[in-house]
Amino acid sequence: MIIFKDIITGDELISDSYDMELKDNVMYEINCTKITIGTDNIDIGANASAEEAEEGTEDSAQQVIDIVYSFRLNETSFDKKSYLGHLKQYMKKVKETMKANGASDESVQEFEKGAQGKAKEIVTNFKDYEFLIGESMDPDGMVVLLNYREDGTTPYVSIWKHGLKEMKV
Repeated sequence: MIIFKDIITGDELISDSYDMELKDNVMYEINCTKITIGTDNIDIGANASAEEAEEGTEDSAQQVIDIVYSFRLNETSFDKKSYLGHLKQYMKKVKETMKANGASDESVQEFEKGAQGKAKEIVTNFKDYEFLIGESMDPDGMVVLLNYREDGTTPYVSIWKHGLKEMKV
């Protein structure tokens, strides 16, 4: 299995166990699933007393998005102007990291061109996105974009391809 980490923060963001589709050679789109957590009911075979039976009626189940839960992503918020400011700084850091890791000039230019197009698309549909950051909550790291498919119920995340490094486990 391959875990993909943020090249800036080292936060784990996704793994290849999810179906990742590359869009415009700059962003991965990964379909998510809503899962229910907190429904553990451990039966030890004993009969519950009347008091315990009453206490057991409280349901602590909660619906979460699998990728958000599994990779401990945290919700954050942006207005359009602050997101653009963050994105500009983030893209600069990714570009510097690509160059430092020996990426070709052609590869860096391809990233810049593709990223500009995706940034315009994101800004156009800004109100549709929810913003998530990695477990470290480092504001300089990648912001994962959460959106929903046309059906309005199927979540997916978008992650910058060039902002990831692979770690085999």
